[in-house]
Amino acid sequence: MCLRYGASDMSELRGHMKLPDFKDVEAAAKRLEGYAVKTPVIESPKLNALTGGRILIKAECLQRTGSFKFRGAWNCISQIDAAKNPGGVVAYSSGNHAQGVAAAAQLRGLPALIVMPADTPQIKQDNTRGFGAEVVTYDRATESREEIAGFHCQKRGAVMVPPFDHPDVIAGQGTAGLELANEAAARGVVLDDVLVCCSGGGLTAGIALAIEAKSPSTKVHSVEPAGFDDTARSLRSGVREKNPTASGSICDALLTQQPGELTFAINKRLLGEGYAVTDAEAAAAVRFAFEVLKLVVEPGGAVTLAAVLTGKLDTKGRNIGIIASGGNCDAQLYARILRREI
Repeated sequence: MCLRYGASDMSELRGHMKLPDFKDVEAAAKRLEGYAVKTPVIESPKLNALTGGRILIKAECLQRTGSFKFRGAWNCISQIDAAKNPGGVVAYSSGNHAQGVAAAAQLRGLPALIVMPADTPQIKQDNTRGFGAEVVTYDRATESREEIAGFHCQKRGAVMVPPFDHPDVIAGQGTAGLELANEAAARGVVLDDVLVCCSGGGLTAGIALAIEAKSPSTKVHSVEPAGFDDTARSLRSGVREKNPTASGSICDALLTQQPGELTFAINKRLLGEGYAVTDAEAAAAVRFAFEVLKLVVEPGGAVTLAAVLTGKLDTKGRNIGIIASGGNCDAQLYARILRREI
């Protein structure tokens, strides 16, 4: 269940939480039935020809609220006793988790307050408010979102819904991997690798749990923006590394400073090599998604596509699953990318 806590004791509470497993992912899938979209798995003959492999794209940009984040938010919030928690929920997010939490809270009739960076794309702020949530902004370079959220959580008597480092959130995100594995099997495809857009590691960890159970020969890899590859560096060192800065990439959805405690405990056991792509490579993937796949994918959601387009891993003669994790792109940024200004 989601727990009530503030910034000062988050780490201690996480230390007492049980890591989720595949059974938790399966339970999450049942809770999500009728609420989350079973997003399509898309193939492109042109992409297959360019890469020399078979690429299966899980289009989470078509998920409710425009990203995979609704999965974890609903799995968490659907278990809250609304009568015992009139203060509702509080979350902190760069945008996609914000919208997922706001939508899930609205469905449950719970109030929601979301702490968001002031530089979050306006579309993400507007969409979050559109689901009825109150938005409080902060400076991601100088202020702590956990401390701000913890203050509001205690003030309101609310339940905190973290963006990635919570068992229910991880399990909910893992349902995207469960659906991908099931669809690949239905097509007679054994995936060699799965690439996942990675920030705090919740989606990556959840998918890794699902793939381990459903397709144990498949290796899962994180993909991050260059300069913000904390998970890749952590996988190499064996400890949770931090990024030197909190901003500076067009992949705004992937700028968490450090892997989560729970997520890294799973990812360090299950993941293969981590990859990183530049902003220019992510932008090129956004254009490819628009021009060829006919999908609107935000830069952070396109890093996996960028990884296969740029040959970060061997795709020739191989079956690769990739997650296109979100499509909530700022309109002005999207226009600049399509005009090849980035």
